[in-house]
Amino acid sequence: MTDLDQLTQSLARNLKRWRGERNFTLDALAARSGVSRGMIIQIEQARTNPSVGTTVKLADALGVSITTLLDQERGARVRLVPGDEAVRMWSTEAGSHTTLLVGAQGRGPLELWDWRIAPGDSNDSDPHPPGTVELLTVTSGDLTLVVDGEEYAVPAGTSATFDGGVPHTYRNDGAEDVTMTMAVAVAPAH
Repeated sequence: MTDLDQLTQSLARNLKRWRGERNFTLDALAARSGVSRGMIIQIEQARTNPSVGTTVKLADALGVSITTLLDQERGARVRLVPGDEAVRMWSTEAGSHTTLLVGAQGRGPLELWDWRIAPGDSNDSDPHPPGTVELLTVTSGDLTLVVDGEEYAVPAGTSATFDGGVPHTYRNDGAEDVTMTMAVAVAPAH
């Protein structure tokens, strides 16, 4: 079984489990997440590997972290995630990528991300649940952060925090790669 097959199986199992724990019908989860009922069925039957955006929408609707949805092991007091087991969630042909380093489930999902954005690349993010906070620090390059339509220049050595409950974009308008580390604290589901 390949790593992708294992990831697909874990997602199928965990999506069913969390949907059951939340007492969400397929229709309720579809309405809450904006993901079609048919797609949720495909994911729960491990017949498709959804996009990052779809996975984020499902995790947000369930009030869990992406890591929780993809987690292959549960219940450890300390969970170590070797670098080669971190989950590549988004990539482009230019070499841009995001890697979910580790996540936790506390009062709400908390995730730690490693990002690389090649010159000219960008990544658009749909709004997360209201109350979600994102924190990031740029380690190289010059990030253009667009939050709810307003642009902010975030050069290397600068950190930022913002409301993740609005549309936002991470963009590299410069000539060198942007690298950054980001934490996302998703508001607990009500």
